[in-house]
Amino acid sequence: MYSVCSVGTSSVLVTGGTGFLGRRLVERLLAEGRSVTILARHSSADLEKRGVRFITASLDDAPAVTAACAGMDTVFHTAAKVGVWGRYDDFYRTNVLGTRAILAGCRAHGVPRLVYTSTPSVVYNGRDLAGADESLPLTTACPSPYPLTKALAEREVLAAHSDTLRTIALRPHLIWGVGDPHLIPRVLARARAGRLRIVGTGQNRVDMVHVENAVDAHLLAEQALTVCHLIDDKRSAAGRAYFITNGEPVVLWDWINGLLKALGEPPVTKKISLRAASAAGAVCETLWRMLPLNGEPPMTRFIAAELAKDHWFDLTAARRDLGYTPRITMAAGTAELVESLKGKAR
Repeated sequence: MYSVCSVGTSSVLVTGGTGFLGRRLVERLLAEGRSVTILARHSSADLEKRGVRFITASLDDAPAVTAACAGMDTVFHTAAKVGVWGRYDDFYRTNVLGTRAILAGCRAHGVPRLVYTSTPSVVYNGRDLAGADESLPLTTACPSPYPLTKALAEREVLAAHSDTLRTIALRPHLIWGVGDPHLIPRVLARARAGRLRIVGTGQNRVDMVHVENAVDAHLLAEQALTVCHLIDDKRSAAGRAYFITNGEPVVLWDWINGLLKALGEPPVTKKISLRAASAAGAVCETLWRMLPLNGEPPMTRFIAAELAKDHWFDLTAARRDLGYTPRITMAAGTAELVESLKGKAR
């Protein structure tokens, strides 16, 4: 038995609120009449004109991060250092220590709800993940610092769940949609430069999530954290992690080539075995680490595994506990994306 505490017009903090996911979340919160504060490294004039309050700071500024939580009813922690390559200490400082500062701020200022944006990469194990669910253990061995540090941060967020601070972790996979500044532009750029190769058999299935569906999940998670216990509720979503996808696994390379065809681009046909790609990735990592070279290596062991293996997930828990149902289908989202990209090319 439980009661529901209304979110109403409460105040929220969104870390990374100028990013792809964070900004879409902010737009929806503003549409609900919420009072929004963004913690980000840079402000946005158009959002400031709409009444959004900005705190310009990076996640490694612990005092500023902690202070930003004052007066908040919910914190959406979407900010992170992302990428497949870089110094472990840099990822640790942002993803782990930054999250600890958020947790300290929530405790110090009595914030009752924290929605943490994690990633399915936290369960990386080097194997195919086909229909994987939340029972998989968090990774402790991965050739990329991003999953390792996000796993550490997720563990601390869920461990922090209490009667006074209710926490939840969401694991959206490959967020995409109109306005995506990372995933789709990167794929298109590599394909157009002739630098994209099918890794492995080309038949691996992958889950993705449209950005609007990801935002839905974040708002549903906040609602789930408004449940106030009267007696022990073993089905509570608080203190748990959830995979968030479109629930429509696609054959990765078929989807990429379908997108390229719709844009009038030639398909990716050249292949490289997973074994060869992994070996090339190991060589690149060594060169970039020893010399060192600028930017990211063209291949890493982690990228090779991500491009060749199955990565799709069971949504049973999110559907049951959060009431999550993907609204934007892969077909509808892809059609919208194609029209947007064609419009930019004119």
